[in-house]
Amino acid sequence: MRGVTAERTATPHTPAPAPAHTPAPAPAHPSAPASVPASVPPPAPTADMRPGAVAKRLLVPVAVLGSVAAAFAYVGSVDPNEPGHYPACPLLALTGILCPGCGGLRSAHAFITGDFLTALGANAAAVVGFVVFAVGWVAWTVASARGRAWRPIPSNAQLWTIGAVLAVFSVVRNLPFGAWLAP
Repeated sequence: MRGVTAERTATPHTPAPAPAHTPAPAPAHPSAPASVPASVPPPAPTADMRPGAVAKRLLVPVAVLGSVAAAFAYVGSVDPNEPGHYPACPLLALTGILCPGCGGLRSAHAFITGDFLTALGANAAAVVGFVVFAVGWVAWTVASARGRAWRPIPSNAQLWTIGAVLAVFSVVRNLPFGAWLAP
């Protein structure tokens, strides 16, 4: 069997000899360097970081912050401790029972004026809500600026936990030993 190439005579256990010159693999992406093998996926597209594009992505978070800041500015300037400026809680007016939101405006007023102990005394759950909102807003704004979606979707267990905590808060603040949670 003269003239038979080495590839034909190679057994399954013996590898065929490599050709003398092996060409370099083509790059995976036109912008990728030639040393990157073809099996590497192309780089993920990056967010448009031009100033106009970033400003467009930040429009909604800034509008939400402006709305919340306007509401806090109003509550900060019009004291809810003085009668006649805000309506009374309907549940409190009809039953005498404090709802989870009772004292929320007084808490916001104390919070915006820097009296954090009074804010906690008026409605501790509201203060926790203010802080959670602030942290969530910062995370949303940073993600938006980077061109990423941020959608915090709580699980059913988390929603039930929040509801249970607010229910316990409501019950305890209406009992004699929980009077320190009442506004």
